[in-house]
Amino acid sequence: MVLVLAAAVVLANINQPYPGIAPLQHIPTVLLILAAPALLVRWPLSNRAVLAVVIFFLLHTLAGRYAYSNIPYDRWATALTGHSVSETFGMTRNNFDRLVHLTFGLCAVPLYAEISWRYTGARWRAALWNAFLFVGAVSALYEIFEWLLTIMVASDLANDYNGQQGDIWDAQKDMAIALFGAVLAMIWQWRAEPGKPAGRP
Repeated sequence: MVLVLAAAVVLANINQPYPGIAPLQHIPTVLLILAAPALLVRWPLSNRAVLAVVIFFLLHTLAGRYAYSNIPYDRWATALTGHSVSETFGMTRNNFDRLVHLTFGLCAVPLYAEISWRYTGARWRAALWNAFLFVGAVSALYEIFEWLLTIMVASDLANDYNGQQGDIWDAQKDMAIALFGAVLAMIWQWRAEPGKPAGRP
């Protein structure tokens, strides 16, 4: 799964349409790929937890190729169905970034809950609550990191890199939708408690 993610990053940067912005999006993914073998040897995880991480980063890699705000899902949808997603749902901005933030909440909960349950001795429901707090903290820290990075590295491209698209509440909405995804994942995992990771190492 890690090799698939590495291949996706390579493919996303071939004939890169936004070479001044998009490569910055891939820094966290590359760091994860480099660290993953050592991390998984030291702290093994279930295939389900690893798959959750890979799914999120694959979506992030796709969005990163187009600097998020420019991902041409309307063009793809029109070619496949003859209908634009934005016209169908009355959207006035490119909302693919919202999908990625939602997916972060959905995918981070099973990962972090398993880590908390396996390696801290937390009960399963406490582990889920820890995962919810993790999503909120990481969402906030990422928005701060994104702001600082654009000021220091690409201040003239800040709006494009951050994907604000003119929305002054973009960061708050991104955090809120990530937390919404986390709540959905918690509900699903809570009800699926008998299927939680079997056996602590």
